[in-house]
Amino acid sequence: MSEHFPMHSRRKSKYEPRKVPESKVATSAMIASLDSEGRDTIAAPFGNALIELAKTRDDIVGLSADLSKYTDLHVFAKAYPDRFYQMGMAEQLMISAAAGLAREGFTPFATTYAVFASRRAYDFICMAIAEENLPVKICCALPGLTTGYGPSHQATEDLAIMRGMPNLTVLDPCDAIDTMQATRVIADHPGPVYMRLLRGQVPNVLGEYDYQFKLGKAQMIHDGSDVLFIASGFMTMRVLDAAKALAKDGVSCAVLHSPTIKPLDVETITREAATGARLVVTAENHSVTGGLGEAVAAALMREGVHVSFRQIGLPDEFLDAGALPTLHQQYGLTVDAICTSVKTWVSE
Repeated sequence: MSEHFPMHSRRKSKYEPRKVPESKVATSAMIASLDSEGRDTIAAPFGNALIELAKTRDDIVGLSADLSKYTDLHVFAKAYPDRFYQMGMAEQLMISAAAGLAREGFTPFATTYAVFASRRAYDFICMAIAEENLPVKICCALPGLTTGYGPSHQATEDLAIMRGMPNLTVLDPCDAIDTMQATRVIADHPGPVYMRLLRGQVPNVLGEYDYQFKLGKAQMIHDGSDVLFIASGFMTMRVLDAAKALAKDGVSCAVLHSPTIKPLDVETITREAATGARLVVTAENHSVTGGLGEAVAAALMREGVHVSFRQIGLPDEFLDAGALPTLHQQYGLTVDAICTSVKTWVSE
């Protein structure tokens, strides 16, 4: 090469890679339990709920984009191999096939990771499924910060993306009970659904509260007079634990679980927010941009409910990779972090 064009330029590159801080917690768990030790768990709640549905419904079929083991659809595939379709690493193809199956009278459950459905297959979901209002159920693992594998796998903006799609119902269940019940309910829903999934050994949190999933409804799990938590996904289990801890410090917290992000239960949310002089705190495993928090804030403003309002969620940025417990601590999703924030807010 000519000396005028050296192989290694002395000029510093304009673009530098992101610097990831070293882990502060001695663990290599990139994907770890989302719950505290000692709580009961239920294995593969989504896959097993689908098996129970298939026993009485011939229309139930499952599709995977080469991730059946990692979305718990593998248990359905083993029980009903003739109703399972392995589509390979091709989410757009899977979505198109699901649309075709729905047109032929089937109720397809299409599964992949949340990042792949919301980013790679968005236009196919929009054009092939949502516009036609077909009964395809898109059920996706690794929502939000449930993996430490970095931005390529962390679906921190999927709710914001999917909330904007007409005809699409959007769900963020809390635990195994919520997931099993929601799976049964959405099978009867006539339109398309996007549902976040927790996988593997999923905590049983709501079982002790006599809970029953209702599509489109937020439900009060625990009442209180000082703070109203409005939460979805695994953050509901976190704020329930935080409410118990805060009670010891004299802070009384209510927990309103909102598994349906769209359509939002505006009636219940505005009624509870307007009750008393409680601080309203939304908590979600999602970016603070475009998810449950902003949906609640907009609903309160439109309905003329003016309250003190705070958000607990992920920052509007690409997150770090690392050990999952470390990341939850870093981004303020732990019970201790929630308690610290709430005690600061109520004293302001």
